[in-house]
Amino acid sequence: MTALNDQSASFTAQDFKWMRLAFEQAEQAALQQEVPVGAVIVSENQVIGLGSNAPISRCDPTAHAEIVAIRHACLAINNYRLPEDATLYVTLEPCTMCVGALIHARIHKVIFATPENKSGSLVSARRLLEDGYYNHRFEVDSGCMADECATQLSQFFKQRRLAKKALK
Repeated sequence: MTALNDQSASFTAQDFKWMRLAFEQAEQAALQQEVPVGAVIVSENQVIGLGSNAPISRCDPTAHAEIVAIRHACLAINNYRLPEDATLYVTLEPCTMCVGALIHARIHKVIFATPENKSGSLVSARRLLEDGYYNHRFEVDSGCMADECATQLSQFFKQRRLAKKALK
């Protein structure tokens, strides 16, 4: 069953705790001049995977925060499938590639902070889970720390634009 609960979920203190950790991962990405997106995978109230955006520094277009977190979690549990209760906390709505990886990894739930209007593939630009082709579905909630995460992204791109202007 898929629950698309855009912006209306009632988040717990634990949800905010894990999203703050994802936010910190996004800060780490920004320090590396990567787009500030962070991800955390939690199972049984323990972090099993962490990720921050790293496609530039890793020379890997698939090194989105979600993919990095999935890889970390799967290595930690020694399995290509995540535990049945695994929840991903991510600061930005996942793209098509990341949604596909989350399906294959069998994530239970995704909580993202802010929508991605151009490439978000859960509730924004497209709603892949509603298409019905996939053999796995997961729950989706959004809006946890939305303002903070949106501001983090906006500030990053503002600084990047100012830096480009200074070079001209």
